Amino acid sequence: MTGDIEVVRHPRARRAKLSVDPTSGAIRLTLPPRASERRALEWAKSQRDWIARQRATLPTARPFVPGASIPFGDAVLTLEWMASAPRAGRIANETLIFGGPRDGFERRVERWLRAQAFSVLTGETTRIAERAGVSVARVSIGDPHGRWGSCSSSGTIRYSWRLILAPHSVLQATVAHEVAHRVHMHHGPDFHALVGQISDSDPKIARAWLRRNGAALHWFGRSN
Repeated sequence: MTGDIEVVRHPRARRAKLSVDPTSGAIRLTLPPRASERRALEWAKSQRDWIARQRATLPTARPFVPGASIPFGDAVLTLEWMASAPRAGRIANETLIFGGPRDGFERRVERWLRAQAFSVLTGETTRIAERAGVSVARVSIGDPHGRWGSCSSSGTIRYSWRLILAPHSVLQATVAHEVAHRVHMHHGPDFHALVGQISDSDPKIARAWLRRNGAALHWFGRSN
C-alpha cells in the first residue's frame, strides 16, 4: 500500500491498470511484474478526477443505526433501539429491536445478523448436501470482499455472512453452487448441470442479482 493506493503486481498483467473496488472503495493499481512502481504511481496520482468520478458511483454507506432499514432475506427490517428491551435482538412487526446501552448498538446488530446467517446457511447447506448425496465437513462464515462462498477439497464451505441480506433465493442458489463443488471442483458443464438440479431457484437469476446488487451489500454496517 502506497498512500491510499494499493499496488498489486500480477504475473499476467500487460500494462498498468487503475481500478476502484466497488465493495470497499479501495483504489488498486495493478502492475506487470517488472513495471516501474514509481512511474506508475505518478500516473495513478494524475488520475484524481477519474478516481473521484468512480468513487461518486459507489453505493451509499448504510450504518446500522436506529431508524435505518436493512434487507433481511425477503423482508425489510427497521432497526430500533429501546433501552428497556433485552440486549439480544428480536423481530416484531418488521422491526428489529435491540436493548441495552446505545453504545455498541451497531456491533450488536452485526453480531445478530452474523448469527442468523450462520444458522440459515448451515441449515440450507445440510438440506442441499443431502439432496446432492454428499457430505460437508464444516460450515463457517466470514466477510470476504471477493467471493460469496468457497468450498475446500477437505469439505469445508465458507460463506459471506452478508448473504443473509440477499433474497432467500439468492442465498439458496449460492449454497447449491458451493455444495456442487463437493462433486465437481471446477466450473464446467457437469458442475453447472448439478447446480441446476439441486437448487430450488434459477442459479442464473441469482448470479445476475449478485452482479447487480452484491456490491451494495458490503456497504451495510459501514459509516463511510
